[in-house]
Amino acid sequence: MKPFTRLLNRMILISSLLLPNLLQAAELDWQIYDQLLKQHITSGTKDGIKLNLVDYSAIAKDPKYQQALDQLQQYPLENLKTPAEKQAFYINAYNLLTLKMMVSNWPVDSIRDIGNFFSPVWKKTIGTLGGKSVTLDQIEHKILRPMGDPRVHMAIVCASISCPDLRPEAYTAIKLENQLDDQTKSFVANNLKGVKVNGLKVTPSKIFDWFEEDFKKTGVLQFIKQYRPLEKESRLVSNLKYNWKHNGN
Repeated sequence: MKPFTRLLNRMILISSLLLPNLLQAAELDWQIYDQLLKQHITSGTKDGIKLNLVDYSAIAKDPKYQQALDQLQQYPLENLKTPAEKQAFYINAYNLLTLKMMVSNWPVDSIRDIGNFFSPVWKKTIGTLGGKSVTLDQIEHKILRPMGDPRVHMAIVCASISCPDLRPEAYTAIKLENQLDDQTKSFVANNLKGVKVNGLKVTPSKIFDWFEEDFKKTGVLQFIKQYRPLEKESRLVSNLKYNWKHNGN
């Protein structure tokens, strides 16, 4: 074999070994965002409701906050290859941009106070993804909900007491199924903001009412039964009052 041919074959072999690692490196590394969450989320109680409390003041001062935002907004969306990668990315995007909304307007009693009737907070431009301006409303209703997984409602967090808890770790494609199941199980187990059970009476969060269409595959009651044991004769009654006060400490 000629020296040039041997060199060419060696280069091809090296490229084939490196390519998977290069492709993997193109994935967004959530480590900085993950550390930010772990450092500034603590378990606590507010208005008598158990929840994960978010330290918005500390987040605002943490360099990792801006670093995580920069990573998110500079990430090329064409690198998202699988449904799990896309779902994890946009859940993290929604939650991180919600943090931005709160931090940028802190202190505030409720996220809803940031907007008004004519310009609700959900429709305010809050950042860019793939070079395009986005709102929380667009991420939730135009991207995440059409993916068809109702568990997403237990993962995206609107910075309020009655919202599902902000998970103290980033969502990742490889762990997504377990993370979503765990989030859903934790939320429906919370009697004061997830699902209250009194005998055969089941009183779920308003989330199940607002997005009832997203649970139509199983129905709300059957969906809940997948994550919390209920009596066979259980029935839905009304909904829990929604507490819109911020989830900060």
